[in-house]
Amino acid sequence: MNTVCFWIRNARVKALPQSLLPAALALCMASRRENFSVWLGIIAVLGVIAGHLCMNLFDDYFDYRVKGAEFRDVLAKKGFRSRIAKCSYLTSGQADLKQLLMACLTFGAISLGTGFVIFLFRGNPILWFALAAAILGVSYSGGPLRLSYRGLGEMLIGVVFGPLLMSGVYYAACGQLDWTVALVSVPVGLLVANIVYVHAIMDYEPDREAGKMTLAVLLKSKRRMLAVLFLLLLAAFGCIAGGVATGCLPPFYLFTFLALPMAAGLFCLMIEFVRHPEKKFSPQVWMGPMSDWKRIQSLHLDWFMIRWLPARNLLSFFCLIIIAVTLCRAG
Repeated sequence: MNTVCFWIRNARVKALPQSLLPAALALCMASRRENFSVWLGIIAVLGVIAGHLCMNLFDDYFDYRVKGAEFRDVLAKKGFRSRIAKCSYLTSGQADLKQLLMACLTFGAISLGTGFVIFLFRGNPILWFALAAAILGVSYSGGPLRLSYRGLGEMLIGVVFGPLLMSGVYYAACGQLDWTVALVSVPVGLLVANIVYVHAIMDYEPDREAGKMTLAVLLKSKRRMLAVLFLLLLAAFGCIAGGVATGCLPPFYLFTFLALPMAAGLFCLMIEFVRHPEKKFSPQVWMGPMSDWKRIQSLHLDWFMIRWLPARNLLSFFCLIIIAVTLCRAG
């Protein structure tokens, strides 16, 4: 049990809401179908969780193989400020590269195992979802594509955790696809990509120094970075507005605009980061859950988490609103 907890913790469990909430939303939307299977839906969600943990650990594995982990210490000595050192469990000797690979394969096998169970009941389409997710997940930082090093990592994450994830869970739960789910999955994917993009803006200097071509590094100009961030947030809410205006989505989806002030607040925080990176901020109610803040401060990560957590919470709030109104409408 300690070994399992060790790998779950090092697989960045705090990032799980970016897969768990879209999966829960897809499951909720599928529950309105006559051929809905709650247990197949739950198995699909478990497969998503295992796949997410696998993807995070593979990211560590490939990054460590290419650059090791010492380069972050080198950057810190040069005065670059970035989030906590990556792969600390490797550099500290708590685990080695072989054990990390085994953990990756174990989580991957669990995810594929859930896919096989669903395949027995839902047929071939679920295999295509699983295959696409596996290829894209490994290609995020693994060769030969290494998309996160080519400025495509944010969009890849958006596709995997948005349309691909939600359509796969929906199909697993009810055995069919739906245009409403496909349309809703686009803004969800954009908000997931937003989490990674906010991270990339804050890690712009160290990523550029390390040769990692994130979208932020590709844009070069911080003014352009903020412009893309604005467009990303605008597009997420614009998809909902457009869907309602054209009759593709019911009007109750406009309740998602309750999350718009959170998006605006996050954008203002990022403007302040670009203009005054050393300026301190304290957690506010509108930012959502900010647990264990004192520990975050003690690790000198408050400058990072005060922005990353609201980005994650924005996605969570957006999904929870749709889940709530869907359940109320069904009742």
